Amino acid sequence: MVEKTYISWEKFHQDTKTLAQKIQAYGTFDRIVAVSRGGLMPAGILAYLLDIRNCETINMSSYDDETYRSDEEIEISCHITNADEHTLIIDDLADSGRTFNLLRKIFPKAVFACVYAKPHGKESCDLNALDIPDNWVVFPWDI
Repeated sequence: MVEKTYISWEKFHQDTKTLAQKIQAYGTFDRIVAVSRGGLMPAGILAYLLDIRNCETINMSSYDDETYRSDEEIEISCHITNADEHTLIIDDLADSGRTFNLLRKIFPKAVFACVYAKPHGKESCDLNALDIPDNWVVFPWDI
């Protein structure tokens, strides 16, 4: 049986506030790009906390149900023409690091941040609020 880590709305909101503090200490940002779908929730909260109104999305799908796609099969859809060092790319979780590693090839100057990072995903992000064990994460919106 796979061990699960359950995250409540309250914990998620507090951890996203912690991420906002780390982002503020890291630099100045004028744009948030959420990796859909997991990054939509933290990006919305961060947009308010950091007073950033320029928000966009990257639609990316690396798996269907239980089937993972190869890097070549991953569909990435976005209308972002540039992402500089003042652009935050946000996701909820750096699991294996695959998502951020693929996006970093496209947007090498952007800053990559997530609320939670597992051991294998930690190196792919520039900032994260909390390191978590390599368990299955159940977010409040998954319940």
